[in-house]
Amino acid sequence: MGLLVFVRNLLLALCLFLVLGFLYYSAWKLHLFQWEDSKYDRLGFLLKLDSKLPAELATKYANFSEGTCKPGYASALMTVIFPRFSKPAPMFLDDSFRKWARIREFVPPFGIKGQDNLIKAILSVTKEYRLTPALDSLSCRRCIIVGNGGVLANKSLGSRIDDYDIVVRLNSAPVKGFEKDVGSKTTLRITYPEGAMQRPEQYERDSLFVLAGFKWQDFKWLKYIVYKERVSASDGFWKSVATRVPKEPPEIRILNPYFIQEAAFTLIGLPFNNGLMGRGNIPTLGSVAVTMALHGCDEVAVAGFGYDMSTPNAPLHYYETVRMAAIKESWTHNIQREKEFLRKLVKAHVITDLTSGI
Repeated sequence: MGLLVFVRNLLLALCLFLVLGFLYYSAWKLHLFQWEDSKYDRLGFLLKLDSKLPAELATKYANFSEGTCKPGYASALMTVIFPRFSKPAPMFLDDSFRKWARIREFVPPFGIKGQDNLIKAILSVTKEYRLTPALDSLSCRRCIIVGNGGVLANKSLGSRIDDYDIVVRLNSAPVKGFEKDVGSKTTLRITYPEGAMQRPEQYERDSLFVLAGFKWQDFKWLKYIVYKERVSASDGFWKSVATRVPKEPPEIRILNPYFIQEAAFTLIGLPFNNGLMGRGNIPTLGSVAVTMALHGCDEVAVAGFGYDMSTPNAPLHYYETVRMAAIKESWTHNIQREKEFLRKLVKAHVITDLTSGI
């Protein structure tokens, strides 16, 4: 009797094992089929990026003449090629910054955890959280992010760049003396302490100074700048930093760290590393600025982006004689991944590349 019970239980267990194995195999095959048949890549971008505009968008923008700003165009196209694209986020931190769950949970550069008191102290003095009233009143904003690449040299794009409503420049890239190629207009200059211009006379008038906080020392530095306190060189910076920025507090902003986080993990697909700065998971300021523009601008263009490693003797930057061969592997950035991300945007016409360097 006991043997019969044992055999019966063994057969039942075997049957259960076979059923579970079949279900698991079927689920795996279905997943494989769906993956192979998917229209999207591993990050969620449409694989066929050069397809025609969806009918509703083609109709919406059909009557806009060339050169006329198309409201919501960049974000609409972005949503087509990347359905996970989120609702627009504010460009700069304001006094409601602690309500943003997406940035409250992460330390810099991907969030503001541990920086509440510093940010509150800065915002209590700057008191401005948006663009200028004139720019905020525009029904459609055309933005261009001007990179620092040597591809800008001798292109005579200055007047075309200046035609944009918002011209974004990065770190200490100069304007004076290079106006023919890079324009003379600066709306936002986005930087971090080590990248900021160190000579006050280099700063443009009528531009906003925007901090991109990549580490906690960066917020501390901005507090010194805003309060006109002495900047200490021993505050954990990896090279010398500006000790003075010739901007009044209302001309200073803090870039929303959401764009650093979204660029890194959602759009480029860099290693998460538990939400901490690590090897190869920090997006360049250029990609961060593009991400910001996708949220805050109706049309987005870039110029001066892209490094062509096949031309080692080409100028690395438009403003100096250093050659492309000087580029070394970066510990923090993954240039190849970023290039793939930007190429998707160009191919799908989400952004326009004036210098064709991407």
